[in-house]
Amino acid sequence: MLYFSRWKTVLIWLSVLAGVLFAAPNLFSPSLLSGLPDWLPKKQMTLGLDLQGGSHILLRLERKDLIDERLESTRDDVRQRLRSEGIGYTGLSGLNRTVQVRIRNLDDVERAKTALQTLTEPVSSGLFGSGVVREIEIDETEPGLLTFFLTEAGIDYRVASALTQSIEVVGRRVNELGTTEPVIQRQGTDRILVQVPGLQDPERLKDLLGQTAKLTFQMVDQSVPVQEAIEGRPPAGTSVMYSTDDPPFPYLIENRVIVSGENLVDAQASFDQRTSEPVVSFRFDTKGATRFGQTTQQNVGRLFAIILDDSVISAPQIREPILGGAGQISGNFDVQSANDLAVLLRAGALPATLTIIEERTVGPGLGQDSIDAGKIASLIGAVLVIAFMLLAYGFLGIIANIALAANIAIIVAILSVVGATLTLPGIAGIVLTIGMAVDSNVLIYERIREERVGGKSIIQAIDRGFSRALATIVDANVTTLIAALILFTLGSGPVKGFAITLAIGIITTVFTAFTLTRWMIAEWVKRARPKDLPRRPLAVVPDSTKIPFLWLRRIAFSGSAALGLAALALFATINMNYGIDFKGGSLIEVQANSGEADTGDIRSRLSDLNLGDVQVQEFGAESDVLIRVESQDGGENAEQTVIAKVRAELEVDHTFRRVEVVGPTISGELARNGTIGVVVSMFAIMLYIWLRFEWQFAVGAILATLHDVVMTIGFFVVTGIEFNLSSIAAILTIVGYSLNDTVVVYDRVRENLRRFKKMRLTDLLDISINQMLSRTVITSVTTLLALLALFLFGGEVIRSFTAAMIFGVVIGTYSSIFIAAPLLVLFNLRPGSRNIDAQAASGNEPEDAPVATS
Repeated sequence: MLYFSRWKTVLIWLSVLAGVLFAAPNLFSPSLLSGLPDWLPKKQMTLGLDLQGGSHILLRLERKDLIDERLESTRDDVRQRLRSEGIGYTGLSGLNRTVQVRIRNLDDVERAKTALQTLTEPVSSGLFGSGVVREIEIDETEPGLLTFFLTEAGIDYRVASALTQSIEVVGRRVNELGTTEPVIQRQGTDRILVQVPGLQDPERLKDLLGQTAKLTFQMVDQSVPVQEAIEGRPPAGTSVMYSTDDPPFPYLIENRVIVSGENLVDAQASFDQRTSEPVVSFRFDTKGATRFGQTTQQNVGRLFAIILDDSVISAPQIREPILGGAGQISGNFDVQSANDLAVLLRAGALPATLTIIEERTVGPGLGQDSIDAGKIASLIGAVLVIAFMLLAYGFLGIIANIALAANIAIIVAILSVVGATLTLPGIAGIVLTIGMAVDSNVLIYERIREERVGGKSIIQAIDRGFSRALATIVDANVTTLIAALILFTLGSGPVKGFAITLAIGIITTVFTAFTLTRWMIAEWVKRARPKDLPRRPLAVVPDSTKIPFLWLRRIAFSGSAALGLAALALFATINMNYGIDFKGGSLIEVQANSGEADTGDIRSRLSDLNLGDVQVQEFGAESDVLIRVESQDGGENAEQTVIAKVRAELEVDHTFRRVEVVGPTISGELARNGTIGVVVSMFAIMLYIWLRFEWQFAVGAILATLHDVVMTIGFFVVTGIEFNLSSIAAILTIVGYSLNDTVVVYDRVRENLRRFKKMRLTDLLDISINQMLSRTVITSVTTLLALLALFLFGGEVIRSFTAAMIFGVVIGTYSSIFIAAPLLVLFNLRPGSRNIDAQAASGNEPEDAPVATS
């Protein structure tokens, strides 16, 4: 394995060079890159919204609105067709996806069915396999009573069509804001994801997305006083609508629409020439201009209403016919509101209401702070890991550090080339990779050292060290990769960024360990012709340890069982401090414009807003405050009202750095997906270990991992750290790391089972654990050093995530030694081993006595 042909050498270093070249643009500003030659790579990593600032908004298309609209249109079609055919009817009504009408004369029933048959004709659709969808079915439920049913397939067709149309409308509205590279995409069957990076005014974006913008021109009915219509019953064909004034003014409006927003060809904000007030000038198409001209010509002296989303914007008097097809809308506009209305009218109306069910907004200031903190944490973590590897391995540590630098460069290059989004948890994934990347090198180095101690020549030791470590490294990293892939599948937003960087880091780590590291060691052996391995400046773990781990298993089992039961009891009684991801509500981070933030004053001011439970606490710097507001009973729209109230109360003397709103729909889905993610990952990992090892190993690994999960849950309960979506990411990473550690020990156990066929199982397990102890400690220390840098310097936003990871690494290391391996004794991994133990005991040798290890 130490021979490299010329072409292999070239490929290895070309890969490293490509990594450096494609990663390098991230070190320079875009303005500097623009002056470089075109053949050089210039693409930088795409920063997530939590790093560059911006808004993430998830919209839900209201299915009920479409059903109600379809019922109303069906009822109108039935009325129109029966009247045109002169067929008498009564009891026309629509309710619960059905429309009913009773034909007065039973002799007219067949004629009515024929007249209404066109309503049940199928429509073409590319969304279903048959290519056609029947939206309405008709049935004569009793003589003379015709019932029209809206089919589920028809409703799905309407929702899919409306969603496609809504995406186009939302895209036009967002593009009018002039932002760069917004993301607007379908999510599921009834949702639209909108991500707008670098947005300075998220409230304006929400206002533009939250309005249906259905514009109509309708006549005002002045035949009866509007108050009389309010107190009694409006005349047939009319409705009472209110203006946007404060207080609202009522109007009696004819239901007949003269012209709608569909007839507009342009709308622009302008100023009234007489009053200099902001107005919206509009222009109709030919059809709209004709209808509008005819109506104004016939109704000179009457009022007509300009209605937007069932609210009267204005109701001017027609003084003369308007025949030019153009006009203007006046109201209580300022310049921005006039611009926004023009944007809405140009973009077109939404086919149904879009409700904001999730919002995550980060100000550009907080994003830059996160980038700076991530850079510092990464640099400090890398320095600590590099220094430790130099102390632990000397010259071989230098080789490991070069491989680590190449590894990080390749990770950044891949993220840049594929356009993956780097999030704040993604930076955490890179820092974690720095700590875990050396694990493969440590496994190889420790194996080489064992082979050398066993009498092999240095070339044989290096060759066997690489070949024997390969299976262990693959098995150990596949378990973490499974957790990362499931996290990517079920996670969302920044958590996906963490999963991506972690998965890429795992793959590049294995690649660099078995190509670059092996090439550098082979080149060193070829050129230096060493007689022995380089000396280690620091022996982290003494050679040939003889610690009786299995002798301590009963104490470890008892202690872990007691702590596990205590953790479950605390979880059942006290429970965790769930964040808004799982219980809904609002989270707002604000920064005082000057001096320290007064949490008492903020708490007092917000308590007067009747928002329910409001928590206010310092967050990082003394000027920063974190506000949590409980989930509101009024659903998603009520959550948005909370943000509006808090902004109105605090924005004068505070800067809003972060806003997160999770409605009840999303919080339930996140909780369900998080639970599924943990369960599915553990099942998938158990299946992999079962296939690679034996059933005892699989069950032992899962039980040890369950122990780690339970302990981590207890950690969250005891510390009161907020449990949110990133906590699920932490638990899944802990699962992967713990299994990584366990698999390494199990792999050595499996090897020793073949080597020592008659050794007591307890002695064999002791030997295996002691043989892998140096690797276990070094990997844990490097990972903890990287995480410690992240905890101290990575910023307040991910501190709780990092704290859970630090605890998980410690508890995962403990369980791989004191839980996972001893469980194999309980499962009688080696049949007959207990008889051997009994024979040894009869010879006055205690069953669990420590034995010398090789």
